Amino acid sequence: MTRSRSARRTAGRTLLASALLAAAVAVPAAATAAPREASAGATVRDETETRESRLVDDFYSAYVDAVAAEDGGDLATALRGFYLTPGLRARLADWEAANHADGVLLAQDVPVDHRVTAGHSGAGHTWSTVRLTWGSPEDPAYTYLTVRSDLATGKISGIRDGE
Repeated sequence: MTRSRSARRTAGRTLLASALLAAAVAVPAAATAAPREASAGATVRDETETRESRLVDDFYSAYVDAVAAEDGGDLATALRGFYLTPGLRARLADWEAANHADGVLLAQDVPVDHRVTAGHSGAGHTWSTVRLTWGSPEDPAYTYLTVRSDLATGKISGIRDGE
């Protein structure tokens, strides 16, 4: 037994209408559900974060710890190898030779803290702002970096002074 074209079209429309109706009912029910509380130990993330800004935050968290550690040089190098593009690593090596400072931090010292804020995206890249905190909690000072990540790979491809 063969179906006619109009019967197949009607069946397809019925299936589509059923799916849309099910979605329309499910969305308001999910929106009115009580918000779930975060479990103990779970990290609550800002809704404006992007995958790339989280990677930048992960990198800077580990990198600052590695550079601050007495024997963290190998780890810092490995982190650069994993998170940074080869082109950026080459540019940082040139900058560091000329400035006698750490090119990832654009400084000679190690910050006491950092914060990453997601920025805008375009042309295959996204930008994050990294705020480095220096000094004591009573008298903090801040410097800002603009960090570019490639959307395709998530790798950090540029670091520059954010001011």
